[in-house]
Amino acid sequence: MSDWLIYRGAGAPHDGIEHLPPPPPWRDFDGGPLVAPPAALDPSSERRLGVQHREASHHRPGETERELVNAALYLRRPLLVTGAPGSGKSTLAHSVAYELGLGRVLGWPVVSRSTLRDGLYDYDAIGRLQDLQIARAAPTAADGDAAADADPTDEPGGGIGRYIRLGPLGTALLPAARPRVLLVDELDKSDIDLPNDLLNVLEEGEFRIPELERLAGSAPEVEVLSDDGARVTVRDGRVRCHAFPFIVLTSNGERDFPAPLLRRCIHLHIPVPDKERLAAMVRAHFGEGAAERYEAVIDGFLDREPGDVRAVDQLFNAIHLTQKAGWTDEDEEETRRRLTAELMRPLDRTR
Repeated sequence: MSDWLIYRGAGAPHDGIEHLPPPPPWRDFDGGPLVAPPAALDPSSERRLGVQHREASHHRPGETERELVNAALYLRRPLLVTGAPGSGKSTLAHSVAYELGLGRVLGWPVVSRSTLRDGLYDYDAIGRLQDLQIARAAPTAADGDAAADADPTDEPGGGIGRYIRLGPLGTALLPAARPRVLLVDELDKSDIDLPNDLLNVLEEGEFRIPELERLAGSAPEVEVLSDDGARVTVRDGRVRCHAFPFIVLTSNGERDFPAPLLRRCIHLHIPVPDKERLAAMVRAHFGEGAAERYEAVIDGFLDREPGDVRAVDQLFNAIHLTQKAGWTDEDEEETRRRLTAELMRPLDRTR
């Protein structure tokens, strides 16, 4: 395996991220103060990589995938991953986080109503106003009079930061010694504006929080809540990364993206899994020997008309049902064939 590969796709954790060369001068960021490292992988990643965590080594991306993942790491650019549903696009983000020890994967599932602000941060203005009204209406401990007009939410130890929570993209851009992994799932589901709205954030590696910028003179450092649930410091109302995050943007190919976004990304297309790759996925989830034991089910999944669309989840469902139902005799075998065919019906056919 080539020595230049930081991510090797072998499914075994290692310290390769420590050997990542410095970024290009035009992608070198200097945000601070540095935040604490994130928590380890959560159950979501373990499910993606196989419930039998020791089997994560079976997720072996191809040579092109490994090379383009490493290109994104070297160049500090987002990775735009396209491919059919269930081809392993989102699993790639979890695999990188697991192998390179980059902690919990930040997830932003995009829907048609998603906006850039959703990914960056949320400000609970109504909650802050309600707390202020309650505090002003409460009598003082000394004389029972109404409290002074000072905003209690700006007092030391509390303040506006209690009402601001960074989103997954905002948390990924916090200044950290190591890059965070962010999965922006199904970007093609967004409205027409979101891909263009992302351009400046992805290029500059920073964003502003106007509600904190207005207070920068009196409160230059404010603690807010991150997507991880930790308290982090924002200085002068601006979040700027230190190590640009490893961002995976996935798309099922339902729309084209603007050229400015494509220019800022490394594009990886994952083809429909072949039998060898499907067998590796089956071993990762069902253990050694599963691919051979359920070879007929895998062959049935691959037996499709040109243009038919199937997701790997359908194959997993069919194998799990076969495994747990314990069909053995001839009549039950017919039931197995019938149900697995139904479970693996092409997604573009309604009947």
